[in-house]
Amino acid sequence: MPTSSSTTQIYVPTAARSGRPTPTPPVATAPSADRHTTVRDAFLGLLREPVQRLIYRWNWKSAVLSSLLRASLFFATNLTAGLPAAFAAMRTELVFRAITSGFYGALTENFRDAEPPWAAAITVMILLPIANHSIEFVVHWLRGTRNLASSILASMVLTAFSTLFNLFVMRRGALIVGEGRRSLTSDLTQMPRLIGAFCLLLPRYCYRKFRERRDGDPSQRPR
Repeated sequence: MPTSSSTTQIYVPTAARSGRPTPTPPVATAPSADRHTTVRDAFLGLLREPVQRLIYRWNWKSAVLSSLLRASLFFATNLTAGLPAAFAAMRTELVFRAITSGFYGALTENFRDAEPPWAAAITVMILLPIANHSIEFVVHWLRGTRNLASSILASMVLTAFSTLFNLFVMRRGALIVGEGRRSLTSDLTQMPRLIGAFCLLLPRYCYRKFRERRDGDPSQRPR
């Protein structure tokens, strides 16, 4: 009687039969957590996600504070044209800033983690006046603001300082609406300390550079 026999086939990889080592597949590595966000990264992210970064992160804290501050500035610079003209300029700036300053605050917040800090500051100081005062000029010109030139000039000077200050405090977690945000009351309680640190920023930088130059020059070292 014929007998049936079953055989078991064992698969041997080609690499093993040939005696060569089996190659291991490449392992995807996650990006380093220590990698800093560059100014280029922040700018490209703004171009790729304008709705997410400017509308969803509309900075209501900047809108509140900036509209009150700049409305007062326009009121003061137009007092020489009379009280009605000063109130008209103040109302125009109050409405304009209440709408637009939230976007400008979101723009500044977008660069708060960018490195190096000086490049982030220069970038924001270039972008904000282009988007800011050109529209502001047109709005007040159409509205008939009396002392328009002096008002815009004062607003530009304020923008230069406020942009640097806002970026400074946002890098320290204040006046932000994104991740790590706190209440506006909590932010305002930190303002005296942050204003003091901001005012001492330039003197501290100059003193540090002076110390570095003195320590690097043997003739300037104390004997």
